[in-house]
Amino acid sequence: MKIKAPSKQQTLQFIKDNLLWILGCSIYSISLNCFAVPNNIAQSGISGLAIVVNYLLKDFSLGTINFVLNLPLLILAFIFIGKAFVGKTLWVVALLSAALDIWGKILPVYKGEDKLLVALISGLLSGIGLALVIMTGTTTGGTDIIGRLVHKRWQHIPIGRVIMISDAVVVITAAVVFRNIESALYAVIVIFVSSTVIDKINYGMGNGKMLMIITEKGDEISSEITTRTTRGVTKVPVEGAYSGENKQMLVCVVRDHEVQKMNKIIKSVDPQTFIIISEANEILGKGFRKPL
Repeated sequence: MKIKAPSKQQTLQFIKDNLLWILGCSIYSISLNCFAVPNNIAQSGISGLAIVVNYLLKDFSLGTINFVLNLPLLILAFIFIGKAFVGKTLWVVALLSAALDIWGKILPVYKGEDKLLVALISGLLSGIGLALVIMTGTTTGGTDIIGRLVHKRWQHIPIGRVIMISDAVVVITAAVVFRNIESALYAVIVIFVSSTVIDKINYGMGNGKMLMIITEKGDEISSEITTRTTRGVTKVPVEGAYSGENKQMLVCVVRDHEVQKMNKIIKSVDPQTFIIISEANEILGKGFRKPL
């Protein structure tokens, strides 16, 4: 069977993904090597568990431990989830493990008295690094695999809940091993900052407001919006359940600062218009963030 050569677009996407993986893993490894490890702060996931094991078994490098701990999870994922998911994840885990060992030998560590500052910087860097990896549609392994495996077997259990429980177990384990409750508390700060940064990078940078405008003057309002702004409008025919009247619902997404201007345009045409404004956490397309 003849193997089809990858297209130019596929090749460029492959290069782009690898650059993001290398950059993301490098930033994440800096967070661990320079701030988390020297201050005994075990972050969430398998990497956090690797910090704990590395504390007990100093003869083994952090990268090696991270890879070994992920390996059985990847094998289970290959059996129960599929090779497509495992292929990318295995490569990213290998890149992260290599980055942990390489940067761990090169970069200096910060071991200061201000653990809060350490936790904040560690959370910021880990969030940026993980966000770059997640942006490509893959993960660095760890508790994400556990969540998927459990959800595969028991579909009524949300993946997020499994990941949260797994992370909690890692943090508690770290507190016991380090014999320091403050380690767990600072780890919680790291997890909070990291997750906030991940959400902000992956969703917050493309957020805005979605307007659902129910009116009898749909054509006039949509004409005013498209003429006086750069935003597009989608028209949907609707019927009032109580009145039985036929109306139009206009759907439009805008930036936060454009909401007031849109309200004025709408009310100038039809003061009786019913408007629903809701959060749009991620908007992909023309005028907003380009899809990856």
